[in-house]
This record gives sequence, structure tokens and C-alpha cells, in this order.
Amino acid sequence: RRVHGEYSAACQLPTSKMSVEIVATQPISGQKPGTSGLRKKTKEFMQGHYLHNFVQAIFDSLPADELKGCTLLCSGDGRYYNKQAIQIIAEIAAANGVGRLWV
Repeated sequence: RRVHGEYSAACQLPTSKMSVEIVATQPISGQKPGTSGLRKKTKEFMQGHYLHNFVQAIFDSLPADELKGCTLLCSGDGRYYNKQAIQIIAEIAAANGVGRLWV
């Protein structure tokens, strides 16, 4: 699930007039988090729906009623692909009912 749009730091995610796109994906072999998230090369994150699967799996593990309208914090180290990754995370967060995302 992802909502399309452009988001900026400390944004209020849209709550109306959103179009949610459901994208069918498959499990990715070897995709499992460590103590610092996913330890993979950027090229691997950029392939297919690698990042999308990981982020949606995190949202799937959280109680949906607690996600509705909540505020989440999203950060990165600022290196290559960071901006695109945060955009993907913001879209998936909005599609899962998150109300505000601090970047």
C-alpha cells in the first residue's frame, strides 16, 4: 500500500482524497532485519519492491488501531537513496493510516 504525493519534513499526511495503490509482491529471500535494520547494499534496496516489502512488513506487525492518526519519526543517514527511501516510507505510512510523519 502506498499513497502518491510529495512530503516535506514534519508533514501532516493527507487524510482525504488519497488514492491507495495495492501492489502485489513476493517474499524476498534473505530479507530479515538485524539490530540496525537491513544491512544490504543500496543497489539491493533499489531493486523491485525490496524496501517496500520491508516497510510494509513493519506496519503489518503493528496494531492497526494504534497506527490510525499516529505520529512516526523517520530518519536516515543522508547518503545515496535516502531521499527516495523516505518518500517511499512516507507513502506507505500514509496508506497505513499514519497521521503525521517527522522526517
